[in-house]
Amino acid sequence: MCDWALLSTRYTAALMDSRVFRQLFPSWIEKDSSKVQHLNITIFEALQREKINDKDPKIKDDHDQTSSALHSPPRQLCDEYLDRDQYCLAYVLHTSGTTGNPKIVSVPHCCIVPNVQHLGSIFGMSPDDLVFLASPLTFDPSVIEMFLALSYGACLLIVPEHLKMMPRKLFHILFQQHRVTVLQVTPTLLRRFSCDSTQSSVLSKETSLRVLALGGEQFPPVSVLRHWMEPGNRTRLFNLYGITEVSSWATCYEVPESLLNSNARDPPVPLGRPLCETIVEVRNEDNNRIEEGEGQVFLGGSQRVCFIDDECILPCGMMRSTGDWVRLQDGNMYYIGRRDNQFKRHGKRLNTEYIQQVVEELEPVEACAVLWSKTEQLILFIVPRGSVDKKALWRAVESNLLSHAVPDDLILIDTLPLTKHGKLDHSCLSLLYDDHVKENGSQPKSQTGHDFWKSLQTLWKASLGFPEDVPDVAEDSLFLLGGGDSLKAIKFHENVEDLVGKPVPGLLEVILNDTIVAVCRHVIRSICPETDKDKSKVHATGIESSNVIVDTSTKYHRKRKADFLSTSTAGLTSLLSLSKGSQCFKNICSYTEPAGQQYRVISGPIQDLALLEFFSPGCKQSKVFSSSTRTLSLRQRWASDTSKCVDASPLVVLSSGEDSTVTVYIGSHSHRMQALDLFAGTVKWERILGERIESSAALSACGNYIIVGCYDGGVYVLKRSDGATHWVFSTGDAVKSSPAVDPVCGLVYIGSHDQHLYALDIEGKQCVWKLHCQASAVFSSPCINLDPHHLYVATLRGLVLAINPSTGKPLWKNDIGKPVFSSLQCSDKRVFFGCVDAMFYCLSHRGEKLWQFSTEGPIFSSPCVSTVSKHVMFGSHDGFIYCCSAEGELLWKHKANSRVYATPFVFPNPHSENTELLAAASTDGSLWILDAHSGLLISQCTLEGEIFSSPVVCLNQLVVGCRDNYVYCFDLIGSMKQNADIELLVTTASSVT
Repeated sequence: MCDWALLSTRYTAALMDSRVFRQLFPSWIEKDSSKVQHLNITIFEALQREKINDKDPKIKDDHDQTSSALHSPPRQLCDEYLDRDQYCLAYVLHTSGTTGNPKIVSVPHCCIVPNVQHLGSIFGMSPDDLVFLASPLTFDPSVIEMFLALSYGACLLIVPEHLKMMPRKLFHILFQQHRVTVLQVTPTLLRRFSCDSTQSSVLSKETSLRVLALGGEQFPPVSVLRHWMEPGNRTRLFNLYGITEVSSWATCYEVPESLLNSNARDPPVPLGRPLCETIVEVRNEDNNRIEEGEGQVFLGGSQRVCFIDDECILPCGMMRSTGDWVRLQDGNMYYIGRRDNQFKRHGKRLNTEYIQQVVEELEPVEACAVLWSKTEQLILFIVPRGSVDKKALWRAVESNLLSHAVPDDLILIDTLPLTKHGKLDHSCLSLLYDDHVKENGSQPKSQTGHDFWKSLQTLWKASLGFPEDVPDVAEDSLFLLGGGDSLKAIKFHENVEDLVGKPVPGLLEVILNDTIVAVCRHVIRSICPETDKDKSKVHATGIESSNVIVDTSTKYHRKRKADFLSTSTAGLTSLLSLSKGSQCFKNICSYTEPAGQQYRVISGPIQDLALLEFFSPGCKQSKVFSSSTRTLSLRQRWASDTSKCVDASPLVVLSSGEDSTVTVYIGSHSHRMQALDLFAGTVKWERILGERIESSAALSACGNYIIVGCYDGGVYVLKRSDGATHWVFSTGDAVKSSPAVDPVCGLVYIGSHDQHLYALDIEGKQCVWKLHCQASAVFSSPCINLDPHHLYVATLRGLVLAINPSTGKPLWKNDIGKPVFSSLQCSDKRVFFGCVDAMFYCLSHRGEKLWQFSTEGPIFSSPCVSTVSKHVMFGSHDGFIYCCSAEGELLWKHKANSRVYATPFVFPNPHSENTELLAAASTDGSLWILDAHSGLLISQCTLEGEIFSSPVVCLNQLVVGCRDNYVYCFDLIGSMKQNADIELLVTTASSVT
């Protein structure tokens, strides 16, 4: 039922956590409490050494009694108070803050065990059951799921977290591969399955699912349940209600068949009766307990006591307010909603739950969500059931809602966004609405002063996924430490500029590197420049004032070049490396001059057949693929598991000589750097670096080393043969930039988020020079050009710099004004790159803007230049792949299924001479093979995870990383007539290894 490798990894992590626990609490001792009984569950027990004294029989007796009786009441300070120190804690949890402020909740055994016992009895648990661990371990229903299975001898199904975000894959695992019998999930998570899938399998007549318990959010309307259930289904449906502050569930209600078959249009579903040891009270606004009417729910009980944050002593009978309002009627509680989900509109009080319930009854609606925006706009998000007419849907919504509840706008979306706990992600809805506002040309109101500070706080919290009702953000808060990343920073940057109504130069750098107060001051200085006492310092334009640390002259550079060219490689091995954007680095050892080597860079694709002939001397292939065809397919050759997301792009290195191999080098978020055999997919070597790896690797000019950047700020130089460390150079911040290798002198150039560009001599293990990039981080990869011999780099502030590679001296700059994440690419006369302002730029080698091309979305994809046609290709977040001529004329564009982040790869068409194909990827997991000259689709396949990695094609193999944790290799397979020729090519190439 479970992935044993995954369980082994988690067991190892648990052992490491226990060692950390011992170090943090040296005064505590352990007690083996791994006993498993039918109903009595003990997770762990620990007692402080100073409280155990073998010479004091009274204390020893007390300890023995506590250990032997799990349900014996804890000792109290008096009859009115409870002491936390006397409770045996089962677990400690940090709440997400979805329905209030984040809290630390300490849960005793006596509080959570009644939940497991009572629910197990209600559900009729048995050893024949299979329970799905749907909740993450940071969400307290996971405790119920785990110990319902363990305490009754049932099986527990555990899947990797990323699979829970893939509805089709998860659906197959749960109901086709393993046939789950007990499922406890949030309604939003269940809605991720389509209505047809739910009815045909989850709640079909023949389903394996015996118990479906929905909790954590408002229970779906009965009309929705009727849509979900196939006639004849016998699954027991439960409505669970509770809060983390009183350890998971407090009430339970089984939906009877009579309610589902009721003639009422949509009968309400009660919250149900209190679970064992739980006391439920409903109080009105005066805090008086009521028996009828509307009021707020309070939960507690003599045993159901949890300690919040720093609480150590609590009064007996402590009742926790939930913030949830209900209607008491005929002895039943009916959920109304939260007060923070209520607002006044057109002079009348409105609740978002009412709107959601009414809209989800409509036939064309699969699911919906309601947002009351910060601009006091009522926005309705709908996941349609198939294709719908938006105007007709609008009319249906208007006719079924009260006049004051009709939304201001209706937005169709593909799926409801989820938090990691499976609940509806309201902050993500806010971002979707912001995007919608921009697309329709609306502009938020500009604010200043105290109002601006409050608005900035709201945008900050929304960008980081915090609820709006959390306390104000501390003045020294940092965006990245609060859970932000580059993409979230860009979104926040755009929202702030929309707020003030004008561009704010340099804002992104301040967001990424400074506090929220610094962000506020920077914006105010930008929109009110007269408040700045020294404009000259703020608006300095001379790039010569940059902090450049260089060697005293070019003498070192000349000497380094001479030393480099005089070094010979043992065995006269020839190497060629292919990386993203069809970049090719070729290292040819001269047979006529054994003492020297020749190096050159080819910035574009080269013919695979010529490569094969070069790397396999003596192999004669006078005629391969004699006829042209458009038939081509992708067949998976192998997949290598890296344990976490793979955003880095592959580096493929071919070698000839005694150690002839074709190897893929790629890093992962799991800190792993792997060397994989291209044809077999086997791991040749693996290194665990200090942090996650997003930087793509590069091959050193000498061919002996692999260079890669890391989030820990290190530039790692590893031996190509076995991955052993040759040198680690430390920068001051994360390195996401990929290295560029100078074929003239062998120096390696790489950028860092510490705002510097470095030139490294990896043979001599020293930094030759570093350039401070005007207080701007470097995300994109540097680009080296031979004629003229320039080094190009772009920054997150929007500066594009040309640098003398010998000295690190800036030659010219071009200020785009918006962040550049795209790496630069050169042709003989031009420099290409994209920008988040949705523009694709072309500069001359002197820094002059030759042309710019506009798309409909930010451009993160780097350009790829064809050496045959000289055309330039790139992707955009508007969901298109573009091809432009060298003069900026649009030649074609291809519509992808989603945003395009990855860099395309041009490669020779194996079926036709002097024509090319294009490999590309979109973030939804689609891989595309297009005709590079027309943009016509040749082949397509889809992976289960998102793709941010750029594909690389070598010897009819396509290699790409994926966010489902795998590196994939595909064979490019032609028509039946030519399959034999393709197999011959692959077989011959395999003989290289």
